[in-house]
Amino acid sequence: MEAVNLLSSNKYSEKQIGYLFISVLVNTNSDLIKLIIQSIKNDLSSRNPVHVSLALQCIANIGSKEMAEAFGHEIPKLLVSGDTMDVVKQSAALCLLRLFRTSQEIIPSGEWTSRIIHLLNDQHMGVVTAATSLIDALVKKNPEEYKGCISLAVSRLSRIVTASYTDLQDYTYYFVPAPWLSVKLLRLLQNYPPPEDPGVRGRLNECLETILNKAQEPPKSKKVQHSNAKNAVLFEAISLIIHNDTEPNLLVRACNQLGQFLSNRETNLRYLALESMCLLATSEFSHEAVKKHQEVVILSMKMEKDVSVRQQAVDLLYAMCDKSNAEEIVQEMLNYLETADYSIREEMVLKVAILAEKYATDYTWYVDVILNLIRIAGDYVSEEVWYRVIQIVINRDDVQGYAAKTVFEALQAPACHENMVKVGGYILGEFGNLIAGDQRSSPQVQFQLLHSKYHLCSPMTRALLLSTYIKFVNLFPEIKTQIQDVFKQHSNLRSADAELQQRASEYLQLSIIASTDVLATVLEEMPAFPERESSILAVLKKKKPGRVPENEIREGKSPGPTANHQTEQPPAPAPTTNNVSTDLLGLSTPPASQPSTTSTSNTGVLLDVFGDMYGGTGTPAQANNVNNLAPAQSTYNAKKFICKNNGVLFENDLIQIGVKSEFRQNLGRLGLFYGNKTSFALQNFMPSLSIPDELQGKVNLQVKPVEPVLEAGAQIQQMLNAECIEDYSDTPSMVISFLYNNVPQKLTIKLPLTINKFFEPTEMNGESFFARWKNLGGNQQRSQKIFKATQPMDTTATRTKLLGFGMQLLEGIDPNPDNFVCAGIVHTRTQQVGCLLRLEPNKQAQMYRLTVRSSKESVSQEVCELLADQF
Repeated sequence: MEAVNLLSSNKYSEKQIGYLFISVLVNTNSDLIKLIIQSIKNDLSSRNPVHVSLALQCIANIGSKEMAEAFGHEIPKLLVSGDTMDVVKQSAALCLLRLFRTSQEIIPSGEWTSRIIHLLNDQHMGVVTAATSLIDALVKKNPEEYKGCISLAVSRLSRIVTASYTDLQDYTYYFVPAPWLSVKLLRLLQNYPPPEDPGVRGRLNECLETILNKAQEPPKSKKVQHSNAKNAVLFEAISLIIHNDTEPNLLVRACNQLGQFLSNRETNLRYLALESMCLLATSEFSHEAVKKHQEVVILSMKMEKDVSVRQQAVDLLYAMCDKSNAEEIVQEMLNYLETADYSIREEMVLKVAILAEKYATDYTWYVDVILNLIRIAGDYVSEEVWYRVIQIVINRDDVQGYAAKTVFEALQAPACHENMVKVGGYILGEFGNLIAGDQRSSPQVQFQLLHSKYHLCSPMTRALLLSTYIKFVNLFPEIKTQIQDVFKQHSNLRSADAELQQRASEYLQLSIIASTDVLATVLEEMPAFPERESSILAVLKKKKPGRVPENEIREGKSPGPTANHQTEQPPAPAPTTNNVSTDLLGLSTPPASQPSTTSTSNTGVLLDVFGDMYGGTGTPAQANNVNNLAPAQSTYNAKKFICKNNGVLFENDLIQIGVKSEFRQNLGRLGLFYGNKTSFALQNFMPSLSIPDELQGKVNLQVKPVEPVLEAGAQIQQMLNAECIEDYSDTPSMVISFLYNNVPQKLTIKLPLTINKFFEPTEMNGESFFARWKNLGGNQQRSQKIFKATQPMDTTATRTKLLGFGMQLLEGIDPNPDNFVCAGIVHTRTQQVGCLLRLEPNKQAQMYRLTVRSSKESVSQEVCELLADQF
């Protein structure tokens, strides 16, 4: 209580102690909080700038939601008022930034937006610096609304860059004019693409050129503070040049400047230079310029004392690699791998494997690289890497003999890594016959060489070797007796592992009972696999999220082995569409098919676990040849999924298709469940995507395959990932074809992937809503429909549908309590589109008026069309 009393004092020291005590020790749930808030309000309205600053400092220090609600309307007024002193404006901007991080709804829109943006033109540099921090945070939430800051930021940056250090003496730090403000402005501009206005773009490029020119000038001071400030501005300018990626001259100049830093004495500068050059290497304009520094980067990888700099050098070599220098870079990385730090070996192995596959013109070279990897750093070679080399060898006839010979030679080393044994066992089991003509690698020698490693290996590798031995029985009948002796030894209690016992017993019986023809059929050579993308890049990105430089691997030349008669074959990732190798949501995807437990009578109707929110039977899906079944009732209503995510999408006498979906910003994941309602298996079951031309490039889809047979009474699941790139109007379809009782069937089902699925609900108060509503009043920003109600006008049902539509239902905003207002943001990869909605029911006339306003005309029209069909 004494501290609260001190707030009423006019003495600075007493008031400061009171605020300090409250900031540190008073709980926001305290009974005194109302008195405290009233005292702060009194000080905010004071004419004494010191009292106002102390009050703002206290609000920011506490920074609670209660403070945001109590002062969220007063601080913006204080910030933009013409009567407010500069020092108070600084404090108000930073205080508002602190509250915005706590509660993003406190910043008013509409006319406030332009007033906050125009703080960048303020005469006082301190106000501009504080305002830039605030605007940068606001832009990240709503870039479209604050787009006007671009020209003002460029203008202010131009004035700073062209000024001499004597012009801005109060804000010059060791001969560098306003370095902190320059960095903040450059970061602010990185939130947007290059300016569209030619004048603004030209002025920005002049600023960036001037910064690069100043970096070449002799230093005005030998003190480290001068070089730190100068380099901070330079690196941020280079980041903006890379972000814009439109000016070849600037990109090359930036690369040359960074190249000079590679030999600088400062470790931090060398690290930052390597990091920035990784980004420059991905630009078509500067890639060749980066390659000129290859020798220096290789030296950095080998000679740097700091492991983080060596790591960055490896990243840059990976990013700058192309067909012209791939062999040299891969060889240098292999040489360094023998002495590399343990912390970066696994990542280096993955990168070498990716580069070797991507740029291999001669696949014998690729085989050599991977076997060298296993020899040098076998402990760090993940399964994906040795799976991949096997896949490529199986798919390429021209390299099989060389691979068998090379791996045979590698296995002769006294100390041989277990991964080498796995690769050797697999390849010799498939292609050992190609080198069996040489006495040095005869069947007997191959078998003895592999079996000499057997007792040193783990049970998993031993199981693979047993599979190799049974392959040898087919390839080399002359050593059949020796192999059978091994099977006999491991088919009894001598082997404690049940898997090895069973495998040895079954292989032994197979070798005894089966005829030569049967053996040849069962143990024939692995077939070539369908083309599929490598999974190694996905593994690399998972290990270093957000840190892997771009050097995307091409579409794979070979697949992952799939399950068939051959035991112990490496598994492989399932194929995807659109060449996407990772799950878009970053969530683990369940297996492609999961047969459910079948009912006692296979003809029973599958349990509908989804529930149908609205019910009703709509138009049937397009179906072929359903007429030769018993009368087939089909249930299909795609429109009901506009306002719901889970349910039965389609159902007839043959099949039930359910969907469960979840969405996060511009990403979504759908689970499709196919249930066979018949007593016959559905053969050649193949769901495939159908994407209309107008959707190409606007939505990115990734789908898991399913098994080709859907057993009677069983259910399988198919996962589909979606990414919204731009707003769209149509929706993709799933075409499901199969054979029922040898009669072809085909269904085309619209997927519940309408644009509203990518809404993020947004809370707004009444003032903010109507201010924003007024701003979006142009003809090209709004869409309106007046229509007759097709269903009973039930308030509860309307609320449920609006909530299911994806927007935030705002309570108590509209003066008419019967009206509904909503707010949300449509997330796409390219932009975020704010959207407001107002639904006005007229129960007497049984009519609705629906108005949608957004910053993009096509979004307003599509949202209006989608929602009007629901009532």
